[in-house]
Amino acid sequence: MPTSPQPAPLAVVLVAPRNPLNIGAAARAMANFGIHDLRVVSPFERAWREAKSAVEAEEILTAAREFPTLSAALADRNLVLGTATSRYRRPGQPHYFLPHAAPIVHAALAAGGKAALVFGPEKHGLTRDNLSLCHALVEIPTQPAQPSMNLGQSVAVCLYELAAKLPPPPTPDEPIPHPGPTSAEIDRLAERILTVASLANYSPATMQAANREDLRLLLRRWQLTPLDTRRALGLFRRVEWHLRQKRGP
Repeated sequence: MPTSPQPAPLAVVLVAPRNPLNIGAAARAMANFGIHDLRVVSPFERAWREAKSAVEAEEILTAAREFPTLSAALADRNLVLGTATSRYRRPGQPHYFLPHAAPIVHAALAAGGKAALVFGPEKHGLTRDNLSLCHALVEIPTQPAQPSMNLGQSVAVCLYELAAKLPPPPTPDEPIPHPGPTSAEIDRLAERILTVASLANYSPATMQAANREDLRLLLRRWQLTPLDTRRALGLFRRVEWHLRQKRGP
């Protein structure tokens, strides 16, 4: 039986893009720098795979995967970088200008991890809920008079810094550290903790969305190892079981 392809080290994720031409331009930029894993979350236009702007990048559009949520698109990623500006928000995670983000991506890939670069909708960028799934934020340093960039241009600039300058893979005799937990593993732990918090009446139901966003950010800032994540998950499963036993049927 044929084996499934290995996940690409670096993926580009477009969240709710509206213009198919921008998706095509992003795919073309990916082809320029040898990146082929394109993931599209809830695109506005159904015919986005037919974008004329994907010159010499039709295969990337054809192979691109569509996801209903950003969480699903990031499930197998160990490092998630969201593109955003710090001009209008106070980020809850580390924030880097693009040239300073390259070593972080390179270190994650050298450790055998999988990274994702996330771009938001053209009109308003990534939401707070989207950003809570990111380990760090990346900003392209632009002039204050014209801070925003076209989506396709943004993808090209980011990939030039992060992908075109990738260091060579380590030699066999070099020690390779283990990558961190995947985004899906962190989210499973977050949901288990939120369940325990609900059973313990930690906060009102109206705070659930804010608690989820804060907890996602907190767990990513802690930089847990996969073993830490599994142990914490087992601990909160046990706490949840005891709380349910006390509640009774």
